Amino acid sequence: MSKLGLALVIVIGVSLGVREGARRFFFENPDYRLTNIEVQTDGTLQREQILKTAELREGENIFAVNLGRAHDRLQELPQVDDVQVVRQLPGEIDIQIVERKPVAWITGEKEIIDPFATDGVFLVDARGVLMKEKKLLPEYLGLPLILGCSSESLDAGKVVESPEAKAALELLRLSTRSFMQTRFQIREIDVSKGYCLVVTDKNRTRATFGFDDLETQLQRLEKFLVYSDDTKQELATVNLLVQRNIPVTFGKSPVDVINDTVDPAATRFGDDTAGQAPLKAMPARSLPGSGAFSAGKPGAGHPKPPGSTLPATAHPIRRAIPMQSKKKEKRNGQ
Repeated sequence: MSKLGLALVIVIGVSLGVREGARRFFFENPDYRLTNIEVQTDGTLQREQILKTAELREGENIFAVNLGRAHDRLQELPQVDDVQVVRQLPGEIDIQIVERKPVAWITGEKEIIDPFATDGVFLVDARGVLMKEKKLLPEYLGLPLILGCSSESLDAGKVVESPEAKAALELLRLSTRSFMQTRFQIREIDVSKGYCLVVTDKNRTRATFGFDDLETQLQRLEKFLVYSDDTKQELATVNLLVQRNIPVTFGKSPVDVINDTVDPAATRFGDDTAGQAPLKAMPARSLPGSGAFSAGKPGAGHPKPPGSTLPATAHPIRRAIPMQSKKKEKRNGQ
C-alpha cells in the first residue's frame, strides 16, 4: 500500500508539474501572444466578418485558440467552399478561404427586373448552395436567372433539392462548351411549369428542354443554330422535348426588321404611302434689297403658291451677268 501510495503521489506530482510548466512556458508566455492574423480569400468576404465568425482576436495566447472550432464556424458560412486554419509559431494564425462562385440567380418569382433590388432572390453556385452576399459585385448582374422555383423554400446556406432547379444548374454547366457559350448565352431559365425548362438566350431565342438527357438536347439545338447561321435566319423557338419532327419557328433577321421599319427609297421621294405623288419643287423669287426668297407676284406667269405667307413683289427678277476675265478686258482695251 505504501508503494502504491508513493507511486500515486509521484504521478500526481508529475501531472501537476507538467501542467504548471505548460502554463508558465506556453499559455502565459508573452512570446506566444497572437500578434498577427493573416486572412486570404478569393471572394467578397470581409476580414472583420471572418474574424467575428471564427471568434479570433489579436492579443490572446496562440495555444488558447481552438483551431478546430474556428474551422467549423467558418465552414458554416454559405459563401465558403473550403477553409484552412493554420497555427504559425510563435504568434501568427493563417486563414485561407476558397469562396463559392455563383453561377446564377434563383427565385420563386416568375419575373424580376433587378435582382440587386429584389427580395427573395439568392445567388446559387454550381453545387446548388444558396448564398446571400452582403457585397454585390457588378459581374453578378450579368448572371442568368432561374425563375419560378416555388416548389421549395429558398434560404441562405440551403442546397436546392427540386429536380427542376438541379436540371437548370446542370444545363448551365453543359452550356459552357466553346460553341454554345458564344452562340447560345442563357439569360433566363423558367422552371415554373414543373415538367420542362423554358430557356431564353441573349438573342431572345426560346428553347424548351426536358429534365433528362440534356446533353442530347443541346446537340440537337446546336444543329439548329448552325442551320440558322448558314441560312441567315433568326431562330425564334424550338421545342427539344420532341425527339423527331421537332417544332421550330424562325423570326425576321435584324436587317429585314430595319428594312421594314425604314424604307430609304420611299423616304427620299416623299412617297412613303401608296399612290402618293412626289412633291414638285416651286421656283424661289428674290426680295428687293435682301437675300431672302419669296413667291413671285401673281400673274405674269408666276402664280403665287397656295399657303404662302410671304408678300408678293412686282419687281422684276435681275439676271446675273457673268464677269469677264482680266485677259479679255486687256485684249479689248477696256
